[in-house]
Amino acid sequence: MIVCANLKTNHTRSSVKSYLDAVGAFIDQNDIKARAVVFPPATALCASRGAITVGAQNAWPVENGSFTGEIGSEQLDEFATRALLIGHSERRHILGEGLDATKRKFDFFAGLDYEIFFCIGEPLEIKEAGFDVVTTYIKRQLDGIDLSYSRLTLAYEPVWAIGTGKTASSEDILSVHSAVKGLSDKPLLYGGSVKTGNAEEILSLDNVDGILVGTASWLSDRFCALLSVADKIMQGQEQQ
Repeated sequence: MIVCANLKTNHTRSSVKSYLDAVGAFIDQNDIKARAVVFPPATALCASRGAITVGAQNAWPVENGSFTGEIGSEQLDEFATRALLIGHSERRHILGEGLDATKRKFDFFAGLDYEIFFCIGEPLEIKEAGFDVVTTYIKRQLDGIDLSYSRLTLAYEPVWAIGTGKTASSEDILSVHSAVKGLSDKPLLYGGSVKTGNAEEILSLDNVDGILVGTASWLSDRFCALLSVADKIMQGQEQQ
């Protein structure tokens, strides 16, 4: 099980350090086997710490250059950052990052052997058009992406469920995850208004290998609670 915290535009260098200290201590004290991945803002990047993988929320597909406001692999290397979130819905739908841009990023950072967490998902108008339209939309987001890349994790995050308090039904998640698993055997996370109250139900579903969490992960104790839920499910699966 993989539990990812996307801190988005929240926290500072100081508070991220405190956050990672708290999560690391919780993992050690409770022998947590679920994998923890944290994506802090770029100003608080640091190397992975112990059992916690620290990744970047975004980067431009260059080593360095004239790209105002962006960071490239040279800046990531300074912090020994080797994991990257690509294609998050907020970058696609708020910041206008299209299919070509996400593919360029994937190709560049896969070429540097980065661990890539690649996000896919549909807006409300696509969902309302029916399941066939949803799967066609998602397949288009994956067009040209090397789904056999060894360091790839996929994350399905329905855009209409992110930050809205709405969560896809179990049937929605099962249907889309099953379709995506038919395209790639890589780990597949669910993201979209995940919280401690629904994490167990979501993580217990077939073809759900973890969660990508926004708001509910911004406090370290809540993220630790999500790790605990994932760990409990892993233990139950091992006993079956």
